[in-house]
Amino acid sequence: MLTERQDDILRLIIQNFTITGQPTGSKKLMEDGIQASSATIRNDMKSLEEDGLLTKTHSSSGRIPSVPGYRYYVDHLLSPLEISEKEVQWIRHSFKEEFHEINDIIQQSATMLSQLTSYTALSLGPDVKDRKLTGFRVIPLNRRQVIAIIVTDKGNVESKVFSIPKYVESEDLEKIVRIINDKLIGEPLLTVYHRLRTEIPMILHKYFQSTEGILDLFDLMLNNIFEEKIFVGGRMNILNFDQQTDVHQLKSMYTLMKNSDQLNQLLIPHDEDLQIRIGSELGNDLLGNMSLIQANYEIEGHGKGLIALLGPTSMPYSKMVGLIRVIRAELEETLADYYRSLDSIS
Repeated sequence: MLTERQDDILRLIIQNFTITGQPTGSKKLMEDGIQASSATIRNDMKSLEEDGLLTKTHSSSGRIPSVPGYRYYVDHLLSPLEISEKEVQWIRHSFKEEFHEINDIIQQSATMLSQLTSYTALSLGPDVKDRKLTGFRVIPLNRRQVIAIIVTDKGNVESKVFSIPKYVESEDLEKIVRIINDKLIGEPLLTVYHRLRTEIPMILHKYFQSTEGILDLFDLMLNNIFEEKIFVGGRMNILNFDQQTDVHQLKSMYTLMKNSDQLNQLLIPHDEDLQIRIGSELGNDLLGNMSLIQANYEIEGHGKGLIALLGPTSMPYSKMVGLIRVIRAELEETLADYYRSLDSIS
């Protein structure tokens, strides 16, 4: 267990490093308010180094934080910073835009967080499993391609372009859409998902010789809407603060940031209000010098979501945690207002 002075020394070294990126020596710590002699402070820094919480970059007396040092700081010393009124007003104003669907709001939260931090922000919306199907449309683009659109009662919209089988005529497709709408509109998505595999194929076979290609279309659409869709802000910002010089590692990092499935795997569900994972805790060797701050939110009656920030281990945690908390609160309020507006329409 560290002494109170050692706690203060570690906290100040981390705070200085997140601002300047430079080692901190005993003289600077005295200037910052540590009430002890230079020799005593150096002894404390040496002890913190022996504990693995600080490290040296060269032979000077200055120290910088280690990954375990950041972990100790986050667990024991972190105090969220109060966000300026100017930033709070900017966040609120950005959430006052006119949003046409839930996904626009979720994307906005990630975009704002990345703009305010210059890091990479990730956001997931509330669960969709309890949503009901309120609309299914197929719009022809040309003789062989259509855009299919699924809409739920809570504003989720999924659209995708498909090539239809050559043996399916446009009037046949329209008839299939009418049958599916007659049978499935108003049903929960889980029910829709089940009936498309059991009851609907039997009904369609009464009218059509083959429905394999068409049913594949609906199957793919519903798989898409059930997937947790991750929204990313500042996707490539991660390349700005990672100090890797190896071209292969940079290419791997670029590929990671373009892969939604891999990004989804970073967001591990947890019961904590806010969680910070550092370095190897992220489970990806490419992210060994990075940290992820992840905060849950919940909209009563509509499920849970989360918002997260991926940045360097040297990020100013106090400021970042404060920002995430403000954006999360405004996101919850904006989503709740949007859901209330949908309920009033229905």
